[in-house]
Amino acid sequence: MSQVAGEYTGIYNGIPARTFAERARALGPPAAVVAAGAAGCVAVLLGDPTTPGGFLPVCPTHSLLGIACPGCGGLRMMYSLLHGDLLGALHYNALSLVVVLLSVWSIVAWAIGRWRGRWLNSWLHWKWTPLAFGVAFTVWFVVRNLPFAPFNALYV
Repeated sequence: MSQVAGEYTGIYNGIPARTFAERARALGPPAAVVAAGAAGCVAVLLGDPTTPGGFLPVCPTHSLLGIACPGCGGLRMMYSLLHGDLLGALHYNALSLVVVLLSVWSIVAWAIGRWRGRWLNSWLHWKWTPLAFGVAFTVWFVVRNLPFAPFNALYV
């Protein structure tokens, strides 16, 4: 963020990106995040977390304590989602599926905001987001570890 002749030249200056250089500067960070996510998806596809003994790590909470943390099944959820198995993805970790969808929304809003030169309001800017996430993760953590029906079906 610098000033040239009294003019603000940062990304969120209210002026849309017009030239190729401005667009590359604006969309570079979101494109890097998308590329890193794509690399992670390739690792999940190659690792096949649904088959034991792969190179992908197991959940340390599950292996040490024997309980399912809120993220347990997240890799298997992503593997199922990448294969188009939405019901399988929901079975492995419904909360992680919601987080993936919210993350996609966030990255798209971030890229559009950088392209347009001003913030685009998304769920990340809502004041109740941290509380809602905390409550959702806590409830998911407790409910999926309850040892009786119908909750024991959530244990993976």
